[in-house]
Amino acid sequence: MGQDQTKQQIEKGLQLYQSNQTEKALEVWMKVLEKSSDLMGRFRVLGCLVTAHSEMGRYKEMLKFAVVQIDTARELEDADFLLESYLNLARSNEKLCEFHKTISYCKTCLGLPGTRAGAQLGGQVSLSMGNAFLGLSVFQKALESFEKALRYAHNNDDAMLECRVCCSLGSFYAQVKDYEKALFFPCKAAELVNDYGKGWSLKYRAMSQYHMAVAYRLLGHLGSAMECCEALDAIERAQDLAEEVGNKLSQLKLHCLSESIYRSKGLQRELRAHVVRFHECVEETELYCGLCGESIGEKNSRLQALPCSHIFHLRCLQNNGTRSCPNCRRSSMKPGFV
Repeated sequence: MGQDQTKQQIEKGLQLYQSNQTEKALEVWMKVLEKSSDLMGRFRVLGCLVTAHSEMGRYKEMLKFAVVQIDTARELEDADFLLESYLNLARSNEKLCEFHKTISYCKTCLGLPGTRAGAQLGGQVSLSMGNAFLGLSVFQKALESFEKALRYAHNNDDAMLECRVCCSLGSFYAQVKDYEKALFFPCKAAELVNDYGKGWSLKYRAMSQYHMAVAYRLLGHLGSAMECCEALDAIERAQDLAEEVGNKLSQLKLHCLSESIYRSKGLQRELRAHVVRFHECVEETELYCGLCGESIGEKNSRLQALPCSHIFHLRCLQNNGTRSCPNCRRSSMKPGFV
């Protein structure tokens, strides 16, 4: 299959995909991949397959095609193609919760010199890195990455990227329990979808609505808790999973929940063990206010991130009167984007 025929078949697949005939589109693209000898066409069709499998939630397949795309980009010997393929590899690993690999591939993207696509894709690289840091509960670096992604979005008038960053920030603030901001950012994303999203995928509207729903639920009244015996069994399984993937914030929340259950049952030894582990997790994640010393993420509270990405209770900053960050002593106290 030559260059012209490859291009025609890729476009045919895109038309099928945009008309929601996903499986037929995949069949067309797979035939192109099997028969085409055009490297540029193969690279493009691999990008289509990566995107399609991502939106379908088939992340292992997404990773498989991203790996093949890397090899194709190397054959083309073009830095822009390498950047795009490494980004797809990073996003594939992000979806599979391989957060350390995601960060490594994002750093590779940022280290590629002289790419024309850098301005266009740099924001997506920062977003993927931020999501990975958030998955690892490295909150300051997550905020730094999200702020960079927002700058890319604003500087390039990229409303779609801004929408995605706002949804990630909604997730961030939901995790650290500033529920007002957890709602504000997805609402901003929903506004962007309404204003600019006529030709966007439906996933953007669904994504913003999902994060809004999470925030509304957190701001409302929750139902009764599970029976203690059922809760402890579920918590134990959840703790094993959180430790396996390295999600320290989930570990922190589970220790806090276990503490309250063991307190109600009067089991002092188990209670003390979870109190100790809770405070260890707070120290490891640096998830506490540097002014009052209280942990962040235990209850709903108004937070403020400074340009250095250190987080404090808003009330503490307002009452403190200092002109520099209490943690790193940077002079500026002007709030950043987030």
